Amino acid sequence: MIGKDFLRVLGTAQRGDEQAFAQLWRDGNPMLLRYLRVLAGDAAEDIAAESWVHVVRGLKDFRGDERAWRAWLVTVARRRAVDAGRQRQRHPTVPLEEGDEPPPGPDAATVALERLDTARALELVATLPPQQAEAVVLRVVAGLEPAEVAKLVGSTPGAIRVSVHRGLKRLAAQLAEQHEGQPDEQREERGVTP
Repeated sequence: MIGKDFLRVLGTAQRGDEQAFAQLWRDGNPMLLRYLRVLAGDAAEDIAAESWVHVVRGLKDFRGDERAWRAWLVTVARRRAVDAGRQRQRHPTVPLEEGDEPPPGPDAATVALERLDTARALELVATLPPQQAEAVVLRVVAGLEPAEVAKLVGSTPGAIRVSVHRGLKRLAAQLAEQHEGQPDEQREERGVTP
């Protein structure tokens, strides 16, 4: 989060300063991508890019503090993800045949290793029922309050708290189950005590 300088950065970006907008993007885009990876899977980066186009269009009209900004970013992204889901349903794609894939970039292995922990965590969250997954990501990753999440998804703060609690409890059980069969030294390396 940007913190106490947020309103200054926002105002400067609204007046067209590219560096200020870049600061908003650098702060918000990682959170947006994590949220969209759970919500939209492989389409996350495309939806995030489209979301930022909409953010640029509406930037001058935005009013609020940093929490409201993050909630607005997520709202825009959620709408784009819903639209993309509808589009996929109307026009399903056909996967490429084996051998038709472009060759991976030279740094793919390094990038994958750096992002492995985050990617694995998001994969686990994505195994939750959709409402729990979305609630967990919005509360834990996006840092929104239950009332903000409730407003965004059309629910109540109490229902959001319950969804987050159940989702986190389910994730803890999944992790404990995965680590149960490992030898003690592997469990200790991963921070799981016998």
